[in-house]
Amino acid sequence: MRKLLATLTGLAVIAAAGGWILSAPKPLPQDAMAGLAGDAERGATVFWAGGCAACHAAPGAEGEARLVLAGGYRMESPFGAFVAPNISPSPQGIAGWSDLDLANALTRGVSPSGRHYYPALPYGTYARMTLQDVADLKAFMDTLPPSDVASKPHEVGFPFNIRRALGLWKLLFLNDDWVRPADTPELERGRYLVEALGHCAECHTPRNALGALDTTRWLQGAPNPSGKGKIPAINAANLSWSAEDIAYYLESGFTPDYDSAGGEMAQVVKNMAHLTPEDRAAIAAYIKAVP
Repeated sequence: MRKLLATLTGLAVIAAAGGWILSAPKPLPQDAMAGLAGDAERGATVFWAGGCAACHAAPGAEGEARLVLAGGYRMESPFGAFVAPNISPSPQGIAGWSDLDLANALTRGVSPSGRHYYPALPYGTYARMTLQDVADLKAFMDTLPPSDVASKPHEVGFPFNIRRALGLWKLLFLNDDWVRPADTPELERGRYLVEALGHCAECHTPRNALGALDTTRWLQGAPNPSGKGKIPAINAANLSWSAEDIAYYLESGFTPDYDSAGGEMAQVVKNMAHLTPEDRAAIAAYIKAVP
C-alpha cells in the first residue's frame, strides 16, 4: 500500500508539474514588432472594424464619446460576467503599453504582466490579425482621449477564476488558422474582416461545452450568452438577403424589410459605417460564400 501511495503521489506531482508547464502563457517573441511603424490613419480602420468601441466605450456613449474607452460594458455568460476594462491612453488604461504588449493581448491573450486574459477579449479570432494592423491600431488608440475611470473586476466564480487553466484551453483551441477558403482578393479581404477583425463568429457561431467556437457550425447562429433569445445565423443558407442588402445594412442599419438593427447589432453597425464601401462589400461577399 505504501508503495502504491508513493507511486500515485509521484504521478500526481509529475502531472501537476506538466500541467503547470503546459498552461504557461506563451507571448510573442520580443522582436515580433521590430520594424513595424504604426500609422494612425490606417489604425482607425482597424479600430472600427475590430469593434473596440462597442465593448470599451462607456455604456450608452454616443458620438465622439464612443472614442473615450473607459470600459464598463458587462458581458454575461454561463461562466460569469466579464466587464470590459478601461483601455484608454491613461494610467488607468493602457498608457505605457508597447506595441508588443498590445499584440500579446490581442493575438495571444497575454497581459503585460504575463497573465492569461479571459477569451471575453476575443483573441481567439484576433489571433488572425496581422502584426502591422496591431501597430496601426496602437498608433490610433494613442490619439484617443484618456479616461481616469478605474476598471471593474470580472465576476467569475470557481473554477473559472483560475486563470492558469486558460493556458490549457488555449492549447486546445487557440490558433490562427482560417476557417473558410477565399479564392479572390475580395473574399480574402472579407474573410479577414469577418474571421479576424470583426470577430463576427464570437456571437453568430455556437460554442462547445468549454466555451470555444464550434467551427463546424460556422455562423449558423447561437444562443445568446446572456440566456435571453438566440443570435441569428448569417450564413448563405439562412440569410436570404443579397450581398447588396448586407452591405447596405452594415452601413445604415436598415434591413430589406425596412426594419432597423437593434441590441448589440446596432453597435456593430455604428462601427461598420466607418468602413469603406469596398470593405462592407467584401464582408457581404464573404457571408454569401459561407454555405
